[in-house]
Amino acid sequence: MTPPPDLPAAPLCVGYSGGLDSTVLLHLLVELPDMRVRGLRAIHIHHGLHPDADAWTAHCVDTCAALGVPLMVERVQVAADSGEGREAAARHARRAAFVRQLGDDEVLVLAHHQDDQAETFLLRALRASGPDGLAAMRRWSQLGPHRVWRPLLDIPRDVLRTYAVGHGLRWLEDPSNTDTTFDRNFLRNRVMPLLRERWPGVDSAFAQSARHCETAAALLHEDDARHLADVATADPAVLSRTALLHLPVARRARVLRLWATRLGLPPLPAEGVSRIEDEVLPARADARAMFAWDGMAVRSWRDLLHAGPLHPPPPADWSAHWVGDAPLALPGGGALTLEGAPRFQSPLTVGMRAGGERITLPGRTHTHALKHVLQDLGVPPWEREHLPLLRTAGGEVLAAGDLVYSADFDAWLRQAGARLHWQPAVQRTA
Repeated sequence: MTPPPDLPAAPLCVGYSGGLDSTVLLHLLVELPDMRVRGLRAIHIHHGLHPDADAWTAHCVDTCAALGVPLMVERVQVAADSGEGREAAARHARRAAFVRQLGDDEVLVLAHHQDDQAETFLLRALRASGPDGLAAMRRWSQLGPHRVWRPLLDIPRDVLRTYAVGHGLRWLEDPSNTDTTFDRNFLRNRVMPLLRERWPGVDSAFAQSARHCETAAALLHEDDARHLADVATADPAVLSRTALLHLPVARRARVLRLWATRLGLPPLPAEGVSRIEDEVLPARADARAMFAWDGMAVRSWRDLLHAGPLHPPPPADWSAHWVGDAPLALPGGGALTLEGAPRFQSPLTVGMRAGGERITLPGRTHTHALKHVLQDLGVPPWEREHLPLLRTAGGEVLAAGDLVYSADFDAWLRQAGARLHWQPAVQRTA
């Protein structure tokens, strides 16, 4: 096998399991000139799911020592009660470990090959995926802030085995790979051999189809990004409902998925796209329509569509006395901080909105309903639920977070050269 044409100049970190594929990958890279000098290293994830996990780790340590490659062993806890299955839970734990341990400029190198790509394509097809899903694994992709490279993606596993035997390599065999209760193992051990019997080039054909889908998805993505820019607002987490509703339904679904991806949210499920389409987008301007998933939510209010973490409202009866000499922690996260002044002249009370509050704004002599003031500022209802109110001992409202100040409090801040800063737990609108 020849050196890959897209060999990056950055330091490389190999995801090394000790199996055939990653053993060949590590050996191939070690054989290239200057790889060790450029910072080649490996990382082994100890999942703790098999009785031989410690022995596998010892094998990886010995192999890397013999090759002169630094190895990091990362032990992870695989959630047994995540509801997504052991295979998916282990994959998520492994990815999280990679993100934690990779250096800023390192490229993660994984040993997925053509057979893996064919299996992934077929699995995605069985789940009714569209072009993005059927593109399967990309040769270059992202894992959080890090680049991921799969240089073996066009190489059949038989070629890797021939290389390993020819170079006298030793590798591990995970007995769970024969357990056909896992979908991928069922395809690998039962379905793919049958397909190869009838169509010998099936792995290459599926991999080629995945490449065609990747090309199509890239073209679609360019248009998705352009349409997302058309419906965007100054806040990346907020879109215009009116602009979205002018898009075709199919394009709107893709734009919503791209939006969630760019915000770093979990992928929007198909049910979520349908619910947003049927319930959230067409909701009345004053309604509080919402779709929630995985601790996140897409909500409508007025002409806007908001996305972000879903926070339960704080206890309505919570209150605290505060003199401003130290940040005040708020229930559910967040804090109030007085900056530029040592403390208030007398203790003030901080609590949550109960409704019916009124405030005298700077430059005014009469009070206004705080609810209407916040509505005029465009503060969504779920943000208002988390808004801390600063009151005098007599109950007069001085401030609503750092969004609204009373005339007296505004004058005091100016005179003292101070500033009230509200750091909310819930995402704020720009």
